[in-house]
Amino acid sequence: MEFKIEKFDNYTQIEVVIDKLDTHIAPSLKSELVLIAGNGEKNIVLDLSNCRYCDSSGLSAILVANRLCKNANGIFVLAGLQTAVERLITISQLDTVLNIAKTVEEAIKIVNKA
Repeated sequence: MEFKIEKFDNYTQIEVVIDKLDTHIAPSLKSELVLIAGNGEKNIVLDLSNCRYCDSSGLSAILVANRLCKNANGIFVLAGLQTAVERLITISQLDTVLNIAKTVEEAIKIVNKA
């Protein structure tokens, strides 16, 4: 299993449990995100604290999550970015588009304020 999904009252938390968010994982993550959004969930916290590597397909999955939440008038928060992943997001200038929290706890606070 590549990720763990937990549903809470006002958000769903997805934790990527392996160290790479790449072409092997991104497609199944995208389909999970679409299912979650399809179930009416509009707030998603994506925990990447275990993830040390992300490629363009991983970024694509992150952007899908962001778009699904926006379209549902919800909020998407990325949490626990490792250095390499954070660098990739900054280089891609996605740090200006995405909600990013240092920890899952911080991400939950952002969701609860929204």
